[in-house]
Amino acid sequence: MKKIILLLLVAFSANMAFAQNCKKTCDKKNSYVQNGDLIDAKLYHDNGALAQTGSYTLDNELHGEWVSYDAEGNKTAVALYNNGMKVGTWMFFQGNIQKEVTYKDSQISEVKTWEITDTRVVANKP
Repeated sequence: MKKIILLLLVAFSANMAFAQNCKKTCDKKNSYVQNGDLIDAKLYHDNGALAQTGSYTLDNELHGEWVSYDAEGNKTAVALYNNGMKVGTWMFFQGNIQKEVTYKDSQISEVKTWEITDTRVVANKP
C-alpha cells in the first residue's frame, strides 16, 4: 500500500512540475489582428512554438508571405499568395535539402532542389 501511495505521489509531482513548466509556452493561443484590409495571423504548435505567420484578406483568402516552422522552431517553408492564389517562388527547407518551387497561375512551373553540403562565412572588411 505504501508503494502505491508513493508511486501516486511521484506521478502527481511530475505532473505538477510539467504543468508549471508548460504554462510558459503551452498556453500560447493563435492570434489574429486586423491590419487595414488584411488579418495578420500567428499560429502555434501544441508545445507553444510558432508554427506559421502570414496574412488573410477580409474575404478569408491567404495573402502575402506565409512562413512555416516545425515544432522545434526550424523554418520549413516560405510561401507567397495573392488573394488565395499561389504565386512566385516558394522555399522549402528539410534538413540539408532546400527546394525552390516556382508557381505560375497557381500551378507549379519549376522545381529546383539543392543539398547544402558546406557552410562558409564571408565577411567584407573595409
